[in-house]
Amino acid sequence: MSAVLFEASPIDAPASLLGESPFWHPDEAALYWCDIPGKRLNRFHPDSGLHAFWVFDCEPACCAPLLGGDLILGMRDGLWRFSPEAAQRTLLAAAPYDTAFERFNDGKADPQGRFWVGTIYEPRDPALAHLYCWDEGHLTRVAGGVTVSNGLAWSPDGGTLYWSDTKTHRVRSFAMDVRNGQLSQEREFAAFPVKQPGQDLSTYGGRPDGAAVDAEGCYWTAMFEGQRLLRLSPAGEVLREVRLPVRCATMPAFGGHDLRTLYVTTAKEGRPEHELAQQPWAGRVLQLRVDVPGLPVNFAR
Repeated sequence: MSAVLFEASPIDAPASLLGESPFWHPDEAALYWCDIPGKRLNRFHPDSGLHAFWVFDCEPACCAPLLGGDLILGMRDGLWRFSPEAAQRTLLAAAPYDTAFERFNDGKADPQGRFWVGTIYEPRDPALAHLYCWDEGHLTRVAGGVTVSNGLAWSPDGGTLYWSDTKTHRVRSFAMDVRNGQLSQEREFAAFPVKQPGQDLSTYGGRPDGAAVDAEGCYWTAMFEGQRLLRLSPAGEVLREVRLPVRCATMPAFGGHDLRTLYVTTAKEGRPEHELAQQPWAGRVLQLRVDVPGLPVNFAR
């Protein structure tokens, strides 16, 4: 494993409480991301420096572009079609869970346009969160047994789906039939040491949060509380560690015109005052240049 300190800097947009689900929209040359507890969807155009946002009455946890325009949003109360230009949303599917204890979390479209979205079970115990797939107007539960669904990403050929449970510090992989989205051959792709009671954060490597895959098929994961990103090979070997200037990275996304700018959302909600004083970029979206470009975002259908 090689440790590299890339030069990271924040984009010119305000901090989020808990930034998540960044994606680069190629048609707009813009970065979108959610602020979950802030109940905001953000958009930033690097070329113009223009930042826009939309405020909702419940938490938007994930977003992806839709074929034909608009976005799909995974929110606490369900899946929605959202028009940024009209600032209007239309319900696609009501939440299939008790919204007092659970909400949608990480969500992305696969290369065929199916939208996959997991949940977080907020009491944290037992592990009652699930993974769902939205396809052709139907929302289907496909997997479970986790607490904090995260880390969704696909291999370049679309034949491998990655999915993490942040609480257990584990990333799973599945073989995926690209024709129908059926999952099989579940295995443990990567596992990381669990934080021990009283363990100092300086000795803790973090837990896997959001993720992205690059053009070489390597899996980049944000290690929440670990102050780093990891680049893993398709076999699960850690190839590179990228140290960051903030403690809590939440998700990477490749963007820019050449897909070699890595954007990283971060969090500041609930962090101790002394940490925030030392890390003024907490909650900001960071940007850094990387050698290998990422895969373009998949559009949901």
